[in-house]
Amino acid sequence: MTPSNTKANTKAHSKTAEPARKVRILVAKPGLDGHDRGAKIIARALRDAGFEVIYTGLHQTPEMIVNAAVQEDVDAIGLSIMSGAHMTLFPAVMDLLKEKKAEEIRVFGGGIIPEDDIGELKKLGVAELFTPGATMSSIVDWVRANIEGKN
Repeated sequence: MTPSNTKANTKAHSKTAEPARKVRILVAKPGLDGHDRGAKIIARALRDAGFEVIYTGLHQTPEMIVNAAVQEDVDAIGLSIMSGAHMTLFPAVMDLLKEKKAEEIRVFGGGIIPEDDIGELKKLGVAELFTPGATMSSIVDWVRANIEGKN
């Protein structure tokens, strides 16, 4: 084998052996809701499960959330809403993702969301909603099964 063939073979082999990029998730607290303990717990559980997590902190506008998601090239946005504004905030995020041509970013969330509203939000494209009592493992398992990383 000539040295150039060896180099080509090594390069081809290393390309197939490269690990895929970790799934990137932006966790956000939209609106005026100041209850961030749950969002922080979810962010830590996702990070501990091997995902790359960006936590935006409190009082984020839908525009701030979508801009951060696009800039950070995330695969998903997890919204935590306890304020009752879910029927305003989730649709605003979904609309902005469409506007920015970033509909490939999946949106999921949780909080105090009545059962009747869950169906409406899913019709708008929200992938999944977790209500009080959902376990960390059920959320992590759902993300593993439903969110794919970009290559």
